[in-house]
Amino acid sequence: MGFMILALFLVFFLLGFPVVYAILIPSVVYVLIEGFPIGLLGQRITYSLDSFPLVAVPIFIFVGNLMNQSGITDRIFHFANTLVGRAPGGLAQVNIFSSLIFSGMSGASLADVGGLGKIEIEAMKKRGYGAPFSAAVTASSAVVGPIFPPSIPLIVYGSVTSVSIVQLLLAGIVPALICTALLMITAAILAIKHDMPRAPRLPTARELYQSFLPALPALLAPGLMISGMLLGLFTPTEAAAVTAAYVLLVSSLFYRELTWSHLISSMMATLKTTSAILIIVAAASMFGWILSVEQIPQQFAAFILQISKDPLMLLLIANLIFFIAGIFLDSTTATLLIVPIVAPPMVLAGVDPVHLGIVAIFNLMIGLLTPPMGLSLFLVSSIAQVSLRQLLKALIPFYIPLLITLAIITFATDLVLWLPGFLR
Repeated sequence: MGFMILALFLVFFLLGFPVVYAILIPSVVYVLIEGFPIGLLGQRITYSLDSFPLVAVPIFIFVGNLMNQSGITDRIFHFANTLVGRAPGGLAQVNIFSSLIFSGMSGASLADVGGLGKIEIEAMKKRGYGAPFSAAVTASSAVVGPIFPPSIPLIVYGSVTSVSIVQLLLAGIVPALICTALLMITAAILAIKHDMPRAPRLPTARELYQSFLPALPALLAPGLMISGMLLGLFTPTEAAAVTAAYVLLVSSLFYRELTWSHLISSMMATLKTTSAILIIVAAASMFGWILSVEQIPQQFAAFILQISKDPLMLLLIANLIFFIAGIFLDSTTATLLIVPIVAPPMVLAGVDPVHLGIVAIFNLMIGLLTPPMGLSLFLVSSIAQVSLRQLLKALIPFYIPLLITLAIITFATDLVLWLPGFLR
């Protein structure tokens, strides 16, 4: 029955059903065939949402929406432009650097694309950059968001696996910085090769100060959150609430651009996005319970451990599994459906669950840039008004730094676990 349920899910998914229906319909069929009380569906779905760590998800989404509405993203972009606009590639470097800063506030790849992406692409096109190149830089740099704290996918992973979310968030810092550096090097090489425009001169100390001061409150938010978690002052969920309160105060008292209209608009956008995420969480929880009852994870564990018990080999297998999953599924669905099956045998064989989490999420984020699903591809192509073919052609050079980062994440265990080691 377990394999039949999996097969039904794949059939509905391939037929184009929304992923929630593709999960729920086989679950309902299973409950009816097995004679379980129909009330079990409601009980399992409700139970899955009774999770304190998941409260951080809507709060961080709210933070990202609030930043877009209150003009904080504009100030981040202006500061980044002043700081690195003279580097080869100019606004391409600004785009990448801004994504790192903004991701530390929003925690989501699509929030980066939808927030800063519009500003960045428009600015690059006005300065003479090609629309496909502008879109490619925006899409590839947005991958940094989900592995740099705060990270909504890592929070979901931690809630599924009961792994310390603080350790997961810290583990993403070094890989995110490495990925950012490699993307900037790639952009510089392409800019030099194609003689792309950049700022005519280096900024003066006064210009740097004038752009830094307005952006400072926004730049302090990630440091406030990370230091608070390291010092044990608050949990990741409490950190989300503190960050939201901080952004509200900064927007209303320091920038003085927050209006009731902005606040209501941010709340409504948060409600829509959160509903889309948590309905998948609820449906996947029921689906996962069915697979557990049918002992699918145990059968997969036995199969995978027959292939190899070497942690490094298992990590390579995990790369393949999550990369393929990321091509077809969004990160939340893939995490909820696949992690409970894949993680137990790998942890049993000695793979660190925090390390596995970074590997899994980064692969899923690369899937955002990979056809046929590629949610970032469709969003960026619509913003930049370029065809998917043009965007994919421009993206090819940027897959290289992403794959190098993936190799570093996979093989350099000590590097990934360096910061989390302080909490152990």
